[in-house]
This record gives sequence, C-alpha cells and structure tokens, in this order.
Amino acid sequence: MTEKTKCLIIGSGPAGYTAGIYAARADLKPILYQGLQPGGQLTITTEVENFPGYPEGITGPDMMEDLRKQCERFGTDVRWGIITAVDLSQRPFRVTADDGKEILADTLIIATGATAKWLGLDSEKKFNGYGVSACATCDGFFYRGKEVAVVGGGDTACEEATYLANLCKKVYLVHRRDELRASKAMQQRVFRTPNIEMVWNGIPKEIVGGQTVDGFIVKDAKTGEERRLDVEGVFIAIGHKPNTELFQGVLDMDEMGYLITKPDSTATNIHGVFAAGDVQDKTFRQAITAAGTGCMAAIEAERFLGEI
Repeated sequence: MTEKTKCLIIGSGPAGYTAGIYAARADLKPILYQGLQPGGQLTITTEVENFPGYPEGITGPDMMEDLRKQCERFGTDVRWGIITAVDLSQRPFRVTADDGKEILADTLIIATGATAKWLGLDSEKKFNGYGVSACATCDGFFYRGKEVAVVGGGDTACEEATYLANLCKKVYLVHRRDELRASKAMQQRVFRTPNIEMVWNGIPKEIVGGQTVDGFIVKDAKTGEERRLDVEGVFIAIGHKPNTELFQGVLDMDEMGYLITKPDSTATNIHGVFAAGDVQDKTFRQAITAAGTGCMAAIEAERFLGEI
C-alpha cells in the first residue's frame, strides 16, 4: 500500500515532535514515525530541570508524552514503527516502513537522534538514571557538592569533567590508557583544575550501590589491582553514535556519521530533506536545542514546499 504526504518526519524526541507541531500547524498534515525508542534518549532520563516552562522539573518520559500529545493535538499522524528503507534519488521521496507500507513524501525531516555509547556493564544499566548518566550538562546539577566519576579520555570527557568540577566536591576522570586523547588545550584545562583527579589505566569493573550509586570499582590495566571510588555519580563520556545508517552514501555526513546541514539551516545536501536534533548536532546535544532545530526544519520544509 502506498500513501502520499507533504511532510514525513522520521524519529521522535524533542526534535521530531517539535517538527510535528510546527508542520501540523502549517497544515502540512505530517506523518511521524517514532522509531525504535519513541521519545528518544529522554525516555531513559529521570528528572529534567533545565527545559524552560517546567519550574518544578519533569521526568523525561512525562515531557516526551506531553510533546507527543501536543503534536497529535494539531493533527500530526504519529505512528509506531520504524523506517527501514529510503530512496531519495527523486521527489517525492520513497520511504518504506517496517510494516511494508510505502510512503511518498514531498519533504523529509530526519530526527533519528544519536545513541550514547555505553560501557556494557550490567550495573551500568541497573543504575541508569539513578547515578549513571551520559550527560553532565543535563544531570550534573543533581550532584552539587558530591564526588563523581567521569569515564573517557577525549574532548567530551574532559569537557564533562571540567563542567562537573564547578559543581562537585571532587571529580575522578577514569581513562583506560596513561595519556588522554583530548586536544592539548582540553588536557591543560583538566590538569589545571585542582579537584579533578586522574585515574590512569582505569578499566571500569562495576558500579555499586543500593537504590542509587555509592561506588565505582576500577581495575588498573597494568597491575590488575582494583580500587573503589566512593562516588555518587558516574558519567559515561565515551561518545555518541548518530543514528544515520539509513542515509549512508546518500546524505553528506562528517567522519563520525553526523548529518551535515547548511549554515544557519537544517537543510541537507538533498533539496527537500532536512535534519534536526542530535542526528546533526554533536556539540550541544540538549533537549532545548533539539526542539529548536525541529522548529527550524518544519519552517524550512513549509517554505520549500511554497517555492516549488
């Protein structure tokens, strides 16, 4: 079965749902496929306190439910399911869903997001949202005056560690090697920060605690000796993977797989295809910036349709 739409949105989360709100209000009658994780990364987040409009804070799942309802209120056709194939060689774009349905779309908004890379520990999954996080900017506020650990050795890990050092009593930066991969400037920032302690050759073994985290077991890669860090938070900063497999070889990407958009725009290298949220943002990765680019993508899709 084939159907036609002016605007197809692939992915949910703040970017996809906001794009749906704006596209529906512009009478584009958008169809939105939520993907494997409806609501995106925020559905595995507990408290969100830095999104404007929620003075008392809100849980990530509740916020995404609010956005979905608002999206549907204006007429977006929000669907369960994933997109399994795309043909962007000509307009309308030909897209296939996992139920076999084929959709012809005049414009396409990609909001498939990015997935945090994790260590793969069972205890990491157990405490996710209860002391384990992949975003210091999102969750660092909850650890004011406490001791925490950051895992990683690149620029992201150094940025997270220095950010947390302004809030926390002490920050352990755990890296599996004896030198950082980060830029020299970022390394110097870390080394100049007195309450950051380097844990070199540190292999994460286990995150421990009761209801929440109260310790982190790290093994020395050279000696085999294990050490317990008495921390209440563990921040995993080993990178993110953008969910762009569907578009490889079709849309322009950087070396990490993030979609490349034009300056001051969400437009990709294919006319009528726009990208919003973490799928094209490796710098900020915040709910509010994702929502902003979702708005931009919908406005740009509306303008594109008005010009053809």
